[in-house]
Amino acid sequence: MTDRAGKKAKKIRSDPGDVREPSPKEEALDRSEDLLKKDGVEEALLDIFKDVEKGFQDQEARADDTADWWDIYNCVLGRNQVYNGNSQVFVPIVRTAIEARKTRFVNQLFPVAGRYVEVTTEDGTIPYGIMALLEHYVRTAKLRTRVVPSLVRNGDVEGHRTIQVTWEETRRHVVHRVSAPPQAEGQDLESDEDVEDIKEEEIVAGAPVVTVVPDCDLLVLPQTASSLMDAIANGGSVTTLVRWSPAMLKRKIKEGVIDEDTGHDLLEELKDSQSQQVRDKAKALVDAAGIQGSARGKHVLLYRTWTMLTIEKKRRLCLAYFAGKERIASCRRNPYWSDRIDVISAPVDKLDTVFKGQSKVQVVSGQQYQANDAVNEGMDSAAYALMPIIMTDPEKNPQTGTMVLNLAAIWQTSPQDTQFAKFPDLWKDAFEIVAVAKQEIFQTLSVNPAQITGAAASNKKKPNQAEIANEQQIDMLTTADVVIELEEEILTPMLGFMLELDHQYRTKAMRVREYGPLGLKQQMAMVPPLMMNKLYSFRWYGVEASRNAQMMQQQIAGLNVLRGIPPQMYAGYKIDLGPVLSQMIENLFGPRLAPLTFKSAREELGLDPKMENQLMMAGFSAPVHEQDNHQQHIQIHGQLAQQTGDPSGLFRSHIAGHLLALQQAQMQQQQQGQQQGGPGGGQPKPGAAPGMPRGAQNPPGSVHQDRMQDPMKAPR
Repeated sequence: MTDRAGKKAKKIRSDPGDVREPSPKEEALDRSEDLLKKDGVEEALLDIFKDVEKGFQDQEARADDTADWWDIYNCVLGRNQVYNGNSQVFVPIVRTAIEARKTRFVNQLFPVAGRYVEVTTEDGTIPYGIMALLEHYVRTAKLRTRVVPSLVRNGDVEGHRTIQVTWEETRRHVVHRVSAPPQAEGQDLESDEDVEDIKEEEIVAGAPVVTVVPDCDLLVLPQTASSLMDAIANGGSVTTLVRWSPAMLKRKIKEGVIDEDTGHDLLEELKDSQSQQVRDKAKALVDAAGIQGSARGKHVLLYRTWTMLTIEKKRRLCLAYFAGKERIASCRRNPYWSDRIDVISAPVDKLDTVFKGQSKVQVVSGQQYQANDAVNEGMDSAAYALMPIIMTDPEKNPQTGTMVLNLAAIWQTSPQDTQFAKFPDLWKDAFEIVAVAKQEIFQTLSVNPAQITGAAASNKKKPNQAEIANEQQIDMLTTADVVIELEEEILTPMLGFMLELDHQYRTKAMRVREYGPLGLKQQMAMVPPLMMNKLYSFRWYGVEASRNAQMMQQQIAGLNVLRGIPPQMYAGYKIDLGPVLSQMIENLFGPRLAPLTFKSAREELGLDPKMENQLMMAGFSAPVHEQDNHQQHIQIHGQLAQQTGDPSGLFRSHIAGHLLALQQAQMQQQQQGQQQGGPGGGQPKPGAAPGMPRGAQNPPGSVHQDRMQDPMKAPR
C-alpha cells in the first residue's frame, strides 16, 4: 500500500477507489520520501531495532504459552498431560466454552437490522450517505463472517485483540462491446450503421481491509504503556511481524514500500532455505487443520515498526521496515494523512502497568488437563470393565488352553471350578471428575447453559421458567461487559480510521445501499469523496441496537402509559409517537420490511393526473396511490384514452388500478363501521404489557408459546 500523493503514473479510472494524478499541493504532501538519507535517522533506527529484537526475545515465553493455549483450543494432547496410557481422548470443554462466547458476542455486535454505525453531528443533521458508506465497508471487509469471530476467539485464547486496517487496491482488466462509427486512417467515416468493437479497460477498485494480528506478532515498547499512541509518544515503538512471499515482496518493491536494493537482496536470500526464529501462529493452525508441510512456503520475515523520529528538527511519526542483521529495508513518514497508525489493539482484561492482557484459557488450563487425564484413565479402565475376568482352578481343569472366547465355544472344564468376575466401573468416577471440571471451566469463563446449544436437552431435569430467566439475565450482563469493550476499544476506532482512509484514497463517487430516515425505503445513493473534518463523530451501533431490542417490552408498556394520560395533564406540550413507533417497527422487522409496514404520509401523496398522462404517453407506467382522488383520475385518464385509442394499454391498466383502489376503500369503510357498531375488545390497562389473547389449544406438533419469544428477552 502506497500513498496516493506519491504516485506519478497515469491510470485508467472508472471505479470507486481509483487513483488520480497528484495536484501540486499533493506533491508537497508527498510522504514517500526515503528518510534513510537524513542525518541521524539510520543510527536511531538501528538503536530502535535492537530494542525491538530484544523485546521479541523477552516475550518468547508468552509466545510458547500461547501456543499451549491454542493446543487446548485445537484439542491437541500436549506435554502438560500427566497420564500416558492407551487412550488418547481430548475433552473439548474449553473449545465449547469459547465457541459459545464467540457466538453470543458476535450476534450481539451485529444485530439483525443490519445497522452498525451511529453518528453524532454538530448541526443535528444525519449523514445517511456516510453511514451507508461505512456499513458498505463493514460488509466488504467481511467483519461479520471472518474478522470479528476470529478477533473474539483470539482474545479468549491469547488475552489480547489486535487488528490492522489498510487500504488495498484490486485491478481487473474487463472486456466489453462498444458501438462506434467505422474509421479509416484514424478518421470517422459517414455511415448509417455503427461497427461493433471490443474494448479492454483496466478497473482499479479500493476498499479498507481488516486483518487480525496474532498476539505473538505484536510488540509494544515500553510494555508498560497504557495504549499504542502512549507508547509511541513516550519514545517507544509498535511493531508487527509481516511475512511476505516472493510475489508479495516484488509487489512491495514495485510500490516503493521496500528499498529496491534491499528487496532484491532479500529475494536472493529466499532462494536458500532458512529456518524461522520467530513462532508462526499460522503453522500451528495449519497443523490443526491436518495439513502437513510448511504453512506459508518460502517467505521473508520483516519487522514493521511505527516510531517517532526527529526529521529536520521536527518530531514525526514514521514507518520503518527491518530485515534483520542490522539491515533497514525502508523508512518513510506515516503514509496516512490522518497521521494515525493502522494498528488497533486492546487487551481483553486490562492489567495494571501492563499493556497486554492475560489469556482466558490460562486460568482454566489446569482443569482441562485434569479432565483429559481423568477421561483417558476412565476409558482405559472401561476397556477392562467390558471384558469379563475368568477364574478357574488349573489343577481341576488341566485343559485351560481350550477356554477360548468365541461364538458357540465349548469349554472342557468344570463349571463349579470356573467363575466370572467383573472389573470395577471406574469410568463412572472419571466422568464425574470431568463433569466437575466442566462446571468449573464454564463458571470461570462466564458461560451459562443459556449459551450452550442443546444444554437444556442434556439436563436430566427440565429447568423451570425462573431458572431460564435467571440464566438469560446473567447471560445479558456477561455479554454486555465484553461487547462494550470491543465496541469502544476496537470497532469504534476502526470506523474512524476507515473514514480517514476513504478520504485519502477514494477520489470518485461510489454507489452504495442506503437506509434513509426512519420510515423511508432503502435506496442506492451516490456518496461523493469525503472531507476530513470535525463535524461528525462515529460509533459502533451494534451493541446499542441489541439493547434496544431487549427493552422492546418496556417500551410497549410505556406507550400504553402515555396513551392513557389526558392532554390537560401536560399543558404546553404535545406527544408525538411517530418516531417511537418508527424505531420500534424497524427494530422488529429491519430496514427492509419496516418502510413497507410503517409508511410515511409524504410518500402516499399522489401525482397530478395530467402529469400521469404525460408519463403514460411517454411509455412509462404510473403507480396508483391510496390518497388519489380516484373519481377525478378516472375521468381525466379516460378522456385522453378515448382520444389516443390507448395503443399501449397503459391507460386501461391504470384506470383498472383506480377502480380497484376505490373498491377497496369502500370495503374498508364498511368494515370500520361494523367494528364501531359491534362489541369492542378491551384495551390494555395503562402500564400493562400487551399480550396475545388466550385461544384454543394448538394443534399437535406446534411450537410452544414460550419458545416463540425473542431469544434476547427473558420468558414470561
